[in-house]
Formats: sequence, structure tokens, C-alpha cells
Amino acid sequence: MTSSFDSPGRAQRQVFDRGSAAAWFRIIAFAEAVSWVGLLVGMYFKYLGSPRTELGVKVFGMAHGLIFMAFVVTALLVGVAAKWSVSTWLLALLASVVPLGSVIFLIWADRTGLMGVAAVRAGLAEAGASGSEST
Repeated sequence: MTSSFDSPGRAQRQVFDRGSAAAWFRIIAFAEAVSWVGLLVGMYFKYLGSPRTELGVKVFGMAHGLIFMAFVVTALLVGVAAKWSVSTWLLALLASVVPLGSVIFLIWADRTGLMGVAAVRAGLAEAGASGSEST
């Protein structure tokens, strides 16, 4: 029986597939940064702006909280899949607290290969090897 990982383009499609953990992490990291900006703008209008309103903080505060939790969960999933070190996980969690830090972490992780094709291919090769041993 052949494995679904046998086709050469399969590993590459997994990296760019919207359903993959890394792709979702990229989307959520960007959304987390956008929600941070929205929250900061909302805080400006709450404390300094004219007219003063709490609407931006209420809307973006809730959105940012939900996206923050999604960022942490997907960081853990990607970290397990890509076998991140504890220090890399801590950097990801720190990046989620700093405004726009999630995008900075994402750029760094992409440039250092922590989320790239090589990590996913290694994971797929392991999955293929463990699947072929059981047959």
C-alpha cells in the first residue's frame, strides 16, 4: 500500500496549504498584530482622543484577546510539529505580548527556517517512515 506522502509535490503543498498549522500560524500572527494596532488606536481614543469613546477598546480588546489565545495555541502546535526548542517557544509567547511582536517573530522564524519547508518535510518523512513500518 502506498502512503499519501509518496508524491514529490505533497510536502511542498502541505507548507502552503491553508489547512496546515504553519499557514494558520502565519494568518493568526498577522491578525494578532492588526488587532494590537486596533487596540492601541482604541486606547488612544479612550484616553486622549476627541471625542473620547470606549468603543474601540471594547471591540478590539475582545478581538485581540481571542486572537491572542489562537496565536498561543497555534504556536504550540507549530512548535510541536517543527520541534522548536523551549527558548523558541518562549520567544513566540513573548512576541505575542509585545505590540507587532508576532509579525517580527514570524519573519525571524521564516528566515531561520523554523517554519519552512525543511521542518515540514522532516515531519512528513518521519510520518511516512512510521507509517511504512506499521504495514
